[in-house]
Amino acid sequence: MDGYFTSAVATLLVVIDPIFLTAIFLGLTSDLSKEHRREVALRGSLIAFVIMVAAGLGGAKLLLLLGISLSAFRIAGGLLLLSAAAEMVFDRRAARLQDTAKIAVDIDHVRNIAAFPLAIPLMAGPGAITAMILLSGKAEGSMFYLLGLFAITGFVVLTCYICFLFAQPIGNTMGITGRAVVSRLLGIILAALAVQFMIDGVKAVIT
Repeated sequence: MDGYFTSAVATLLVVIDPIFLTAIFLGLTSDLSKEHRREVALRGSLIAFVIMVAAGLGGAKLLLLLGISLSAFRIAGGLLLLSAAAEMVFDRRAARLQDTAKIAVDIDHVRNIAAFPLAIPLMAGPGAITAMILLSGKAEGSMFYLLGLFAITGFVVLTCYICFLFAQPIGNTMGITGRAVVSRLLGIILAALAVQFMIDGVKAVIT
């Protein structure tokens, strides 16, 4: 369990990527007032937090009901995270998320924007849910580690919320080049974490 909390912080920050989501948030709320933008940010963050905590609490039990071992899910989850990392490094992630966001805005521009696509799939997407199940499984039922994981989840979601509130100045400061560089660096870190998840899964199967 050495480095569990550090690994949790790094994994969730990289998978959710508050800075990157800030650029998407700007596009989603570009024609909203400041008050509406804050409302969307708050609701989206709360919904994402609830979904991720639910995944951490009940994800492993659901796997058990389906007859899937945690080791198998670690390997599969690692592959999924590795795919997400490849999208970030090769700049395919931005186009996919922006397309998803555009479709949602066309359907309902204001009412559902906090739930979809901001909370799902941009914040609490497949990668984040997978990471929560993997990290909660690694806690091995320890209430101390689980509470710590949920506190870290709250911290990461709060970071997203703060970034959303300051979306306009952050976007202006980083620029297109800055966002591209940060996204690729985070992708490399995520790839390494994904490989570590797979190694842990293989070790558990072998032993």
